[in-house]
Amino acid sequence: DFVLRLTEGVERAEQTIDSYVVTPELALNFDEALGFLGSAVKERSSKATYLDGSFGSGKSHFMAVLDLLLSGYPKARALPELAQVVAKHDKWMGGKKFLLVPYHMIGAKSLESAVLGRFVEHVKKLHPEAPTPGVYIAESLFRDAQNLRDRMGDESFFAELNAVQRAESGWGNVEEPWDARRFEDAVVAPSGSERRTRLVGDLVDGLLTSYAAAMKGQGEAYIPLDQGLSVISRHARDLGYDCVVLFLDELILWLASHAADMDFVRREIQKVAQLVEAQQSDRPLPVVSIVARQRDLRQLIGEHVPGSEQLAFTDMLGWWEGRLHKIGLMDRNLPTIAEKRLLRPRSEAARRQIDAAFEELMRGRREVVETLLTTQADRDMFRKVYPFSPALVSTLVAVSSLLQRERTALKVMLQILVNQRDTLRLGDLVPVGDLFDIIAEGDEAFSEDMRLRFDNVKRLYHQKLQPLLLAPHKMGPDEIRALPREDARAVAFRVDDRLAKTLLLSALAPEVEPLRNLTAPRLAALNHGSIASPVPGREGQMVLTKLRTWAAEVGEIKIGDEPTNPTIALQVSSVDTESILQKAQVVDNPGERVRKVREILFKGLGIADHDQLFLVHEFLWRNTRRECEVIFKNISTLPLDSLRAREERWKVIIDLPFDHEHFSSADDLAKLQEFRDSGQPPSRTLCWIPAFLSHKSLKDLGTLVILEHVLAGDRFNDYASHLSATDRLSARNLLANRRSQLHERIRQALEGAYGV
Repeated sequence: DFVLRLTEGVERAEQTIDSYVVTPELALNFDEALGFLGSAVKERSSKATYLDGSFGSGKSHFMAVLDLLLSGYPKARALPELAQVVAKHDKWMGGKKFLLVPYHMIGAKSLESAVLGRFVEHVKKLHPEAPTPGVYIAESLFRDAQNLRDRMGDESFFAELNAVQRAESGWGNVEEPWDARRFEDAVVAPSGSERRTRLVGDLVDGLLTSYAAAMKGQGEAYIPLDQGLSVISRHARDLGYDCVVLFLDELILWLASHAADMDFVRREIQKVAQLVEAQQSDRPLPVVSIVARQRDLRQLIGEHVPGSEQLAFTDMLGWWEGRLHKIGLMDRNLPTIAEKRLLRPRSEAARRQIDAAFEELMRGRREVVETLLTTQADRDMFRKVYPFSPALVSTLVAVSSLLQRERTALKVMLQILVNQRDTLRLGDLVPVGDLFDIIAEGDEAFSEDMRLRFDNVKRLYHQKLQPLLLAPHKMGPDEIRALPREDARAVAFRVDDRLAKTLLLSALAPEVEPLRNLTAPRLAALNHGSIASPVPGREGQMVLTKLRTWAAEVGEIKIGDEPTNPTIALQVSSVDTESILQKAQVVDNPGERVRKVREILFKGLGIADHDQLFLVHEFLWRNTRRECEVIFKNISTLPLDSLRAREERWKVIIDLPFDHEHFSSADDLAKLQEFRDSGQPPSRTLCWIPAFLSHKSLKDLGTLVILEHVLAGDRFNDYASHLSATDRLSARNLLANRRSQLHERIRQALEGAYGV
């Protein structure tokens, strides 16, 4: 119900007016639009304006109400919020008759077929007795055919015309032959009718072949748009109108649907300028075009288009785009519209309850409230959209604009409420992460590039993130969703799932304020109420711990190097990095694992690693230079002599945090006991025996060893030779990020194992 098509909105006038919410900003927009139309009427000049606004800002609804205002529909003129606007413009509107033509551009073959063809349909509906406007090439074709008939005479003319039929069929005259009566009936037949189409084809194929190029493959073709606008201007004048107003809805979506065909886009965009600048001077009535626009046309150009073509396209747009006026519908209208159309309390008592719950939320931690408010909203706006937040709404508007028509902001908000009707409690806030499922399913993306990004995001979730989140619960997605809502496993998965999906949204719309420069505390705030911490205020630290664990498994999660509140981002790519790692599995062996642990451990201890079995470590102790001998080796495998320190120097033996499968720490302790029992004198030897790393940590260590090997020097290009140069760069970044997170994770695991 929240998706209104312009043509339907005009036809269902009463329903359109009853559901329309006029905010103060929208009243100013109507004032501007009527003033723009008034200037065109007074100056008797054709003009065009963009009606700018994001998806869900109400462009179609605005044009439908403007149509009804200009047509004098009483309920539209009686809207109290527009009373002053209507009174102000009645001076020039009074007595004026507007020919208002609503358009729905989707499916049109060209701008001519859309604008001129729809005009003919609309006029025929309003004035069935009026002649057909001469916007078809066929009209001039028929005029030339009649002139030729007059010169040749009927007998010769129809003989040649019927000869075309016989030559084409190969079976003689199968169709009824043309004669004066059939010819004249076909000329006045409706556009697209079988008889008219047959006559056009026979004339083009035989007597008037010069029309063939213009009409090739188009069926009932149209004259050029500039000429056609002059024709409809004269036609409207003859019908007694004072101005023609073309409401062009979905124009940008129509162009976007052809974005892969740059020749088509370039050709059709050039025609838009003709709505303003007429090469034909004979437009007796002004033709005013109102073009709904969701975004800058430059965004139709994908990354696959060469830079030179992008530059030429941008220059072309810059040349004529300034010639169109602009009326902007603000996103700040949405809270008021949502409050009245979607979030109206059921009673005054219900309103008081909701107010109390909202006030309780606003008494929460300041940094959480500020994140939810964003810099663009205030308490009043927050209250209007509650239980949604301004952060969710701004994210919704940004992400919805990347999709096609059926996902306007109000519709998505309604769908969330429907989905959560049995679970959303008074006092709950809808988490931002809950947007993802509704946004990512059902509709196509706005452009080819955005479609690929959506596909990559969904692939990342289903192939990597979701299995990662389900692994601790040992359940599949259907199984965990079938659990009771209060089940601890379901709650834990839901928390993690919302965090992951918020990250995915940030990859789709990184420019929107709530998702820009994400940190763990901001992620927790955007999903307020989902993360429960035993110590209030520690939610961000809990989230960061989760993300560090995930980042070691999923290289697309990038965590910054900042010491406090590191930034968090998601690098989405379609590159398969696992195939690269598979090629280097052979380098994961015990020796390389020992070398990696030694490197991390010695760096943390400040020991210069010269890769020697016995090395001397110098250090300053109580302002005296000291030294000790350090061995990093499995104690259980050392001979007894290696346990003894030489002379007065101390020896420190650091044991490994893993061993062969059948050995354990007990074997290391047994070796030390064997030394004591051997009767040898005491030795200045310290043995540091750690706990063993978990199976998961050992698996991470093996992956880190492979990553270090693959990313060292020029090896990467050899392992990634099956990828393109662009994909290799993306894959290297993903693997480098995963290496960084795994390194930090192994370092922390070693600190735990050695009790640091």
